[in-house]
Amino acid sequence: MTPHTQMQHKQSLLRAFLSYYKPHIWLFILDTVCAIVQAAVDLAFPIILRELTSGLFAEGKEAIVANLALVATWLIAMYIVRYICKYFISAWGHIMGARMESEMRADLFDQYERFSFSYFDEHNTGDLMSRLVSDLFDISEAAHHLPEAIIVCLLQVSGSFIIMFAINWQLASAMALTTLVVGIYMAHANRKMERVFSENRERISGVNSQVEDSLGGARVVKSFANEDLERAKFGRANNAYLDSKEGMYHALGMYQGAATLLTGALYTIIIVFGGFLIAQGYMSPLDLATYALYVSLFTTPLQTLIDFTEMFQKAVAGFRRFQEIVGTPPDIQNAPGAKPISVSKGHVVYEDVYFAYEDNEAVLSGLSLDIAPGHTYALVGPSGGGKSTTCQLLPRFYDVDAGSIRIDGQDIRTVDVDSLHKAIGIVQQDVYLFNGTIEENIAYGRPNATFEEICEAAKKANIAQWIEELPQGYQTPVGERGGHLSGGQKQRIAIARVFLKNPHILILDEATSALDNESEKAVQESLARLSKGRTTIVIAHRLSTIKDADVIVTIANGRVAEQGTHEELLARGGTYAHYYEMQFGQSLEGAH
Repeated sequence: MTPHTQMQHKQSLLRAFLSYYKPHIWLFILDTVCAIVQAAVDLAFPIILRELTSGLFAEGKEAIVANLALVATWLIAMYIVRYICKYFISAWGHIMGARMESEMRADLFDQYERFSFSYFDEHNTGDLMSRLVSDLFDISEAAHHLPEAIIVCLLQVSGSFIIMFAINWQLASAMALTTLVVGIYMAHANRKMERVFSENRERISGVNSQVEDSLGGARVVKSFANEDLERAKFGRANNAYLDSKEGMYHALGMYQGAATLLTGALYTIIIVFGGFLIAQGYMSPLDLATYALYVSLFTTPLQTLIDFTEMFQKAVAGFRRFQEIVGTPPDIQNAPGAKPISVSKGHVVYEDVYFAYEDNEAVLSGLSLDIAPGHTYALVGPSGGGKSTTCQLLPRFYDVDAGSIRIDGQDIRTVDVDSLHKAIGIVQQDVYLFNGTIEENIAYGRPNATFEEICEAAKKANIAQWIEELPQGYQTPVGERGGHLSGGQKQRIAIARVFLKNPHILILDEATSALDNESEKAVQESLARLSKGRTTIVIAHRLSTIKDADVIVTIANGRVAEQGTHEELLARGGTYAHYYEMQFGQSLEGAH
């Protein structure tokens, strides 16, 4: 990346970050005003003390006593105003940052929802979670604290310098030169820290990813007694994060050490060079005392800015990662002018379809298939032959590389994606239930459904009686990923969900392959009822479950190898007949 491109990228990031202040502009303005007032009060105190010391306090006892009440009133009023400003900054400033964080989180989650399967194939869930939680917290803290800190600190630093120049320009010049030299070194250290903090964000994402992977596969870990292996994998990710964090704090230590050096150098200059100027008659002891107060006001905000460096670098790294996601266009989007799909029959046509997953060999190589409306088509073939891919292309979970897929004559790439998803129902082998009640999981098929409609869907899925016998009925929690339920129960809840959705087209992807015989029979009855009158595509390895399909299609090497009824394919003696003989261990003569 060229320096010019880097500059453009940083400007783009800054514009994107500032855009989140827009809805809260009045809060930001009031926060800024309060910060300025607070800084002004702090700057005013040494001047007030200097004027009182050389003025009122030098006029004698009676004048001092007579005016102390007025001085006290003004000081109390001044610090009450400072209290109000500090409250507003601490309370409403943080609220502004929290609201911005909430909006960023909503934007990021909204972007996650736009991505297709291919994006999640390539990105780890733990990393995506880290961007959604840890990164955005760091950004929100910076969104509130940094603008306020920069305004207050710049005002105090510049104000202090102006006043110190007015008191004695020689001493102020010496301090300015020292500050410039140390500042150049700190700028160099800051660039190094930027790289270290970016690496640190990536390493914590690695830790999150490893935790998510190990906990998500806890049952597999236990079944293989591989706890030590998981500890070792986590240890590597954890140590990499520790190394990154150590490097980060080494860089931060050098940066903050330079700040301490600057403070010490400035106080040394004040005492030594200030003493010399007093000796030469260029400065009074009262001026030097006032100078010392303003040096504190000068160095304290510098130290504050330095202390905020860690926060700033975390925010920069986090916002850059945030923008990587938000700025990534979803690979599957609505075409310009896309309209909702209109499904009247459910006639599905695959025409010369080619598809390959990222950087892999082609899975489909010129697949063509005409699926008659209202009929059940079963896809069989070897693992990796393209059966599941064929089904995943229909709802545009992935896009074809070449060729086309049409529903009732409409190319699926030209219709609204949401309407396409609503027209297709899917029941998979691995059922995902959300951590809620049975009612909530069935209602996922149509969130605005009435309770009566949910109960009717459960009846059609052959699960209503079981649900009603439970102590909590439809309000029974299913547990994380449906952990409280058996495979057959989860599958029938998934079927009820699709009944409620009432799609025109149905995809059954190995829906019964993981079930026992009793559960399979109940689920098969539910699926038969669900398939009736719908265009249905079934993927199955158990050939006994698809014998009654209207058409059985053998897919091999990314193409349709043969198709026909069960009897026709057995009579043909081709690939399907070979699979059947292998699976049932009987001659073809005995199969008819």
